[in-house]
Amino acid sequence: MPTANIVQLRAAGTAFIVELTQPVPRVLHWGADLGPLDDAGLAALRLTADPAVLDGSIDVPGRFSVWPTEAEGWLGTPAHQGHAGGTGTAPRPRLTGHDRPGDSELVIALTDEISGLDIELTYTLHPSGVLAVETTLTRHAPGPYQLANVTTLLPLPRRAAEILDFTGKWARERSPQRSPLSHGGHVREVRRGRPGLDSPYLLAAGVPGFGFRTGEVWGVHVGWSGNQRYLVEQLPEGAGVHASALGGGELLKPGEISLTSDAAYHAPTCYFSWSNEGLDGLAERFHNLLRSRPTHPTTPRPLLLNTWEAVYFDHDLDRLIKLADRAARIGVERLVLDDGWFTGRRDDTAGLGDWTVDENVWPDGLGPLADHVHGLGMQFGLWVEPEMLNLDSRTAALHPEWILGPSTGLGPSARHQYPMNLADPDAWAYLLGSIDALVARYSIDFLKWDHNRDLHEAVLRGPDGVDRPGVHAQTLALYRLLDALKHRHPALEIESCAAGGGRIDLGILARTDRVWPSDCNDPVERQSIQRWTGQLLPPELVGAHVGPARAHTTRRITDQSFRLATALFGHAGIEWDLTECEDGELDQLAAWSALYRELRPLLHSGRVVRADLGDERGATMLHGVVAQDRTAAVFCWARLATSPEGQSGRIPLPGLAHDLNYQLRIRTEIGQPPSHQRVAPPWVADATSGWATVPGSILSASGLPMPTLNPEQAILIELRAM
Repeated sequence: MPTANIVQLRAAGTAFIVELTQPVPRVLHWGADLGPLDDAGLAALRLTADPAVLDGSIDVPGRFSVWPTEAEGWLGTPAHQGHAGGTGTAPRPRLTGHDRPGDSELVIALTDEISGLDIELTYTLHPSGVLAVETTLTRHAPGPYQLANVTTLLPLPRRAAEILDFTGKWARERSPQRSPLSHGGHVREVRRGRPGLDSPYLLAAGVPGFGFRTGEVWGVHVGWSGNQRYLVEQLPEGAGVHASALGGGELLKPGEISLTSDAAYHAPTCYFSWSNEGLDGLAERFHNLLRSRPTHPTTPRPLLLNTWEAVYFDHDLDRLIKLADRAARIGVERLVLDDGWFTGRRDDTAGLGDWTVDENVWPDGLGPLADHVHGLGMQFGLWVEPEMLNLDSRTAALHPEWILGPSTGLGPSARHQYPMNLADPDAWAYLLGSIDALVARYSIDFLKWDHNRDLHEAVLRGPDGVDRPGVHAQTLALYRLLDALKHRHPALEIESCAAGGGRIDLGILARTDRVWPSDCNDPVERQSIQRWTGQLLPPELVGAHVGPARAHTTRRITDQSFRLATALFGHAGIEWDLTECEDGELDQLAAWSALYRELRPLLHSGRVVRADLGDERGATMLHGVVAQDRTAAVFCWARLATSPEGQSGRIPLPGLAHDLNYQLRIRTEIGQPPSHQRVAPPWVADATSGWATVPGSILSASGLPMPTLNPEQAILIELRAM
């Protein structure tokens, strides 16, 4: 049989292979690159692509297509569901065309006369090995079609038998959870109007026991900033010749998408990735994808000071100028004025929605502070929360119709606030005009864009008095607002903050320049939060701040050296009233500031690596960043808690070149942590007083005996190739 109808996409050791069969193309393979298969190889792949015909099942071999439905015998989650007045519920799509715009892209066109939909699937295998899947459904029949869901699905092999995703809460985002894959569906539905503090974030399935450095693993991320749905599903009869299906999409509320003739629904892009080098391999693919974007930050990430934990709502120009002066002296490059600057905002119960400067607090506007900050050579940033309002605000009083909520009455507030309906053209125009004017007037370089509550009862109040689901429209309106601001101010940078890490996804990151992963600056919590945020995002996109000794969120007290070591591995910043610091604290901060500027070219371009320590209690962590050519690296060895073991044993340093010789040293500028030992391993003394020389083969295969630090301590180890 001819093999011209088999399409191979190959990149970075990954392959995605589709057979353009009728009625619907099927996925022959997704995972490891099978090489440049010739006709005989492709024929063999097709020959081995059909399963057995089972007793009690359909009478033909089951197939898992690019658009799985009941028509092919698939009884798992279908690719789409909906109805046209109660009809058209059993779709039977068929292939109508395909295109190859380039070697890395495949476009498949389907049509379904049952539901009256045309379906276009675009598969793009990026040079990173990440497969992006875009889906558009267009109504070609008269009358409305109520779309219930669209799910992008790819098959998984039997050996992908363990799953990992994330949960969390405020100040403890991205907490990993693992479980065996059993029959049925592992489904995570997000109904918060944003990905949420408990976001699934990335759903991975792999060989049992996969770790950071080992094991084959497949993953999916839904690049959407509204309601989401993730799933991995395994049926007893399998998924064609495969075992299970992995996928995701937007979670649609009933009636949210009604397609009339020629109307289209563009599903969120789903990003799939495979690795045979564990979770680090998966992370590297996503990091490479993000770093390849034209919009990815290319300038050094400025050391930032945010005023929230320094002054809270107590805004005073003289105090803030003193803070700015001290920040400049220790090397801060961007100062961000947080909440409390706008009309009526003396606490969090009032003022949201009134985006004008409070003349009672700032009689001359923000100009004196912004000019002073710019005069010190620093960038000036501002906190905003445009998508929310307090009922105690002029905007809410004048425009109650702008509130996103039921016509019959609002439900409970959260953080004393309600969401604003961005899909209302007048509300949208008001926000764009207000923020645009602020950015222009004060030459604002950076916006900390917050979003502090979930969207409960997020319905649009229709002119006919009928409320309709509103999260989809709200999300698209947010995207348009951010895009419009960026168009007017191309140099403006924006941070996605949502009560900390409640909105981190590749949809929002197409329009923003970094994320705030958590409101928690406690370094014990941050070690884990930053570790797992890095499963998707490279360090330069992740805000990492050092605060005072007592953490604002947990009240835990930690040593400054530990806080500084933790905050180094990201887009570093400070959340601290520097005017209250002692000289020794400031000297240490200044040394850390210089160290950050020295190391950020490596930290923000290298490979993120995380060691598998076999430490189920999480008492110790070893993580770092290794240069792409492996000639330089910086690692953090952190102890979070005590352990029964007195010795760490030899710990291999991941990611180094086996055939290079390295020099290593411990960076002591941020302080030398206390340890739970009388004498450290001998290499520590050599690396503290100068450079110690160790072959890469020993470092990467045998490892170093690490010092036994006291709890809540860390050391920084720098390496360079000889």
